[in-house]
Amino acid sequence: MLVSQSTDQYHSNDQEQYAVMQLWQPITFIDLFCGIGGFRTAADSLGWQCLMSSDIDIHAQRAYEANFGEQPLGDIHQIPNKAIPDHDVLLAGFPCQPFSICGDRKGFDDTRGTLFFEIARVLEAKKPRAFVLENVKMLVGHNHGETLKRILEVLVNLGYNVRFKVLNALNFGLPQKRERVFIVGSLDQLPHFDWPRGGIPMTPLADLLEQDVPAKYYASDKIKQQRLDAHPNPHPSPAIWHENKGGHISSYPYSCALRAGASYNYLLVDGIRRLTPREMLRLQGFPDSFRIVCAEDQTRKQAGNSVPVPMVHAVLSQLTKALAAQPTEYEELPVYTDETTPFYDQLKLIMER
Repeated sequence: MLVSQSTDQYHSNDQEQYAVMQLWQPITFIDLFCGIGGFRTAADSLGWQCLMSSDIDIHAQRAYEANFGEQPLGDIHQIPNKAIPDHDVLLAGFPCQPFSICGDRKGFDDTRGTLFFEIARVLEAKKPRAFVLENVKMLVGHNHGETLKRILEVLVNLGYNVRFKVLNALNFGLPQKRERVFIVGSLDQLPHFDWPRGGIPMTPLADLLEQDVPAKYYASDKIKQQRLDAHPNPHPSPAIWHENKGGHISSYPYSCALRAGASYNYLLVDGIRRLTPREMLRLQGFPDSFRIVCAEDQTRKQAGNSVPVPMVHAVLSQLTKALAAQPTEYEELPVYTDETTPFYDQLKLIMER
């Protein structure tokens, strides 16, 4: 039976879902493109059982193993279907660079974009009951919606009912503006699935910042003065100063999205110092019990590539309730997205072409 766990760290007041969950055997899942375990951290907190993980990055593998006791398998291209266990839910934050405004925006013309089709391969072979995919917000409008349209077509043709929604980590208790699109699919219609509402009060930035930060994290006097000259009226401390790709400086009582490939001084606390590895992990919702075992440059990259744990937790909580309430009788009609999504009308027009 599923063991109920404390949800205080994710600010959840919805006790009904845990009463429902206790009636169920643990949901089994595989964790593709697992990184350092953002999906895994959220799923474990709900009592789900991981049967397999995979990531090609050896440093991410090392961090994952240090925290979850198992080394992820490597390149998904090299993992045959027969080596993948049957499972209930497939989780995948598939590589976002091909769809990101920070990359070259090549989409499916980029060979990395084809990693999505590795997800499709596993779905076709193993037919899990559901899946949850995560990507950057820009996926929704990439190539005038054609990239998302192609993804949805593939998923629907595999027999899944599919819906998507853009969520923001700011609405799930984290002081980080990180918008990500989640795609949830199921062989069932899942009429009881609702997207999480969010509305969780933001943890004050001061609660996440470390004290007595070593001198190596401080920017040079030249950089600090350049920031101050460009942004003479910053938000009161504590604040994160952000430099965008055009060189514009802004400051907020929260962080802009962490980025794996950002410049060294992309985000500065009060315009004077860089975030520490622990602070970056906190901004993604990882508990302080998460072990840091890699070099700082790798941890910085890993945090920038990760998913916000509380936001994932909220989505998986809703999926858990829906799976518990739904008999395993699969329907055929696809559900592309719910009507609360601001992109619903756009997607409807795309799909009717």
